[in-house]
Amino acid sequence: MGDYDVIVIGGGPGGYLAAERLGHAGKKVLLAEKERLGGTCVNVGCIPTKSLLHSAKLYDHARHGEQFGVTATNVTADWSAMQAWKTNVVDTLVKGITGAERRAGVEVVAEHATLLGPGAVRLASGAEHRAEHVIVATGSVPAMPPIPGTADNDRVVDSTGLLAIPEIPSRLAVIGGGVIGVEFASLFATLGSEVTVIEMLDEIVPFADPEIAAALRTAIAGVTFRLGAQVTSVDGGTVQYATADGPAKVDADVVLMAVGRRPLVDGWGAVESGLDVSPRGVRVDDQMRTNLPNVWAIGDVTGRSLLAHAAYRMADIAAATILDPVGAPKHGQTMRWDTVPWAVYSAPEAAGVGLTEPEAIRRGHRVVTATVRHVLSGRFVAENGLKAPGSTKVVADADTGRLLGIHLIGPSSAETIWGAAAALESEFTVEDLRQVVFPHPTISEVIREAVWALAL
Repeated sequence: MGDYDVIVIGGGPGGYLAAERLGHAGKKVLLAEKERLGGTCVNVGCIPTKSLLHSAKLYDHARHGEQFGVTATNVTADWSAMQAWKTNVVDTLVKGITGAERRAGVEVVAEHATLLGPGAVRLASGAEHRAEHVIVATGSVPAMPPIPGTADNDRVVDSTGLLAIPEIPSRLAVIGGGVIGVEFASLFATLGSEVTVIEMLDEIVPFADPEIAAALRTAIAGVTFRLGAQVTSVDGGTVQYATADGPAKVDADVVLMAVGRRPLVDGWGAVESGLDVSPRGVRVDDQMRTNLPNVWAIGDVTGRSLLAHAAYRMADIAAATILDPVGAPKHGQTMRWDTVPWAVYSAPEAAGVGLTEPEAIRRGHRVVTATVRHVLSGRFVAENGLKAPGSTKVVADADTGRLLGIHLIGPSSAETIWGAAAALESEFTVEDLRQVVFPHPTISEVIREAVWALAL
């Protein structure tokens, strides 16, 4: 028997939630986090970006409210005030997480922790502790490819650095058209920056359904997208890139490196302890077990889904399985990777869950799809007008009628997608979803319209 029942390494969304769940269940839990609780998401990721995006959207609405009968004058975007709001939001949430751990009886130490092996952890202070279970939740870090000219270049920043810049840049170049790059591009374009996104693939947000991704790219105002473009070097603020038409360049005041994130598998004993680590992260099964007995891994470090809400679900599953190894899987406590939703909080938003049309075909499904515009929703028209971008696409199996994917672009997409995720998690057929009563008037009604538009 060790000093603790469970030791959790990492205090991001997965780590702090697992610790909280187990603490409330009566387990003696130690949570080691060298930085502030909340991890990347709360401190330098999801929450601060959404705070700034909300400010930017308010600014945009204030400037363009005439069609709704609201005219504002002398509207300004105060970057310092936006930063203060962001900081206040983050600090409030960190305090809330800290209080939640305390109420759960979790012991929190602000130290780096190293996994020595099954049940053994050493803190930076030198103290060694043992526990029946260890949960690894070390998260991820920005990926920084070795592009010539990016190292020691004070104009090149990652997402953390961009959140802290002192002023809105006149020109912003974004290397990478994934979620991080698109959200920051939308943010600063809305605030008046001249923004160029350079993406090596043929479309932005590569995991999105191509139809939705293309619609999102077209709908984001004020951003120039260079697709199929491979960055070759950066000289100061000049980004050189190659396309099928030859070399090109873009000049910027700030260059954001947004090519994604990588699981943090170094510096805490992953290899030394004997964990099975691939280039994509720590390997786990669908109950979040690693190859080492009673050592679990959750969140970004697994490389399976680098999303905070996926980490929450992994935390729930790991905690439930620790508490009831036999009963948890029987009661559905198993990770279903295809039903993890995603969202992009740009203007407009986009979200999706399940298989895209190409992926469904690749897996052997005979698919049927339907795409409907959101102007079918009375609330959408009342709040956005007829020209605003918005659509929903549904992908289903043509033989069984089972829903395979639901994908949206437009206002409220991120808030709506949970219902689509619940339908896929429950293995709904098209007929099942047709029988669901949607509240009226809501934008969510377009999902009903889309399933009725399917030729089944």
